[in-house]
Amino acid sequence: MASVGTRYIAHGKVDADGRLAEATEPLAGLQDACGGRIGEPVAIPELRALVEKAQHYGLRLARQFSAVDGENVVTAWVEIAPQLSDDGDVVGCDIDVVSWQTEELPPENDLDAARRRVEINRHLADCTARLDPRQGILSVDTEASDLSDFVAAARNGIGRPWTDFVRFSGNMHEQPAHWRLLDGASCEIEGSARRWTAHLEPLGQAQPGSAGFVLYLTADTPDTAATGGGPSSAIEGASFGRDLTPVLRQPINRIIANAETIRTKLAGPIADEYSSYASDIASAAQHLLALIDDLSDLEVVESEQFVTAPDRIELADVARRACGILGVRAQERGITLVPPVEGESQLAIAEFRRVLQILLNLVGNAIRYAPEDSQVWIRLDRIGNRALITVADQGHGLDETQQARVFEKFERLGRSGDGGSGLGLYISRRIARAMDGDLTVESAPGQGARFTLSVPAADDMRTELREGPGKDLPIVREND
Repeated sequence: MASVGTRYIAHGKVDADGRLAEATEPLAGLQDACGGRIGEPVAIPELRALVEKAQHYGLRLARQFSAVDGENVVTAWVEIAPQLSDDGDVVGCDIDVVSWQTEELPPENDLDAARRRVEINRHLADCTARLDPRQGILSVDTEASDLSDFVAAARNGIGRPWTDFVRFSGNMHEQPAHWRLLDGASCEIEGSARRWTAHLEPLGQAQPGSAGFVLYLTADTPDTAATGGGPSSAIEGASFGRDLTPVLRQPINRIIANAETIRTKLAGPIADEYSSYASDIASAAQHLLALIDDLSDLEVVESEQFVTAPDRIELADVARRACGILGVRAQERGITLVPPVEGESQLAIAEFRRVLQILLNLVGNAIRYAPEDSQVWIRLDRIGNRALITVADQGHGLDETQQARVFEKFERLGRSGDGGSGLGLYISRRIARAMDGDLTVESAPGQGARFTLSVPAADDMRTELREGPGKDLPIVREND
């Protein structure tokens, strides 16, 4: 605690319910900047934690805390003294500020900020579309009930600019405009009463957008019509995928996006323990969303009417896209993803979205179970009229018994507590076979494992085998 004669910068009083009953500047100003008012609960996160600890244990504390006032990082040293009633109960506490320093917020790393924005946009999007370098539509996917007309028109207009199917506020000349002008633009969509915001994620290394774009459309309000309780539901019977999944996906995605914003300190510095809490929230929500998606996909792929929409696709592009989506997760575990090199090509006849779904499952499994500071490779090949894409890692590998079981429904090879459903590989193989392909595994204990997706090759396919590290390495993975 401060010695006798210490000059205090500010004072405050907190009542038994944790409300900041009194405060002088600059403490009062920081409470306001953090979203609180005098007479309301302490809104400064780290200070609130100190107050709660002092009141809970009845201890005098002298600690440092940090906060953000919107423009600056504030670092202060405070003394907190619990106030006791005659019966010995804590009835509040006094706060004395000993020191107070401010620094301008450090400049944000542009690359990290862009990655965070992409992750948030991806989780909040009601509709996702894959665009070519001229912003022409290649594929579109949504579960929003009020976008059925938009999706139908877009799929009938493959190759046309996506801007042909929306209306922008004001007057935008020469559509499609440059992608940077359209990123964040507000628009209206025929058949939907909601307001939409477009976000564009450019693909391609040297020149952003040279490999096309991913379009995310996010509505200003939830899809209230996606309740699955209409007449058709009553007639056909309840469907998890059709009726329940769209209702659950949007709020869970918003939980993930908000938790990721806190975890990555996008709104400013916070204590590591709060960032850890947010990480737990995001992780739990992602596991729940993955389970919902798996159960929904299971219903779809086991339907007798399940078919895919094959098209001419570039497997190297799909592989690089999967690595881009999972790059941040891999970095957090120190795992290096090695996609096909620029210029490597392998054309195939398959559905882009479904191949991407399979690769996300395989690479995601590799990241989850491979050892830290290892590598995961994706390489291309062709045998006869089959185009191949293989995911390989340096994990523990699978023995023959495990390889025989790994594609079974709900099979997790004895693992528990990792958030997986045991459906990922089962669903992926069903999808692969629906595209006239297959999904197979090669492995040996201690040598990792290799999962290979084979699909029909395009007739004029040019084979370009990759040499170098990882060419002969296996990949470790089992069911999610």
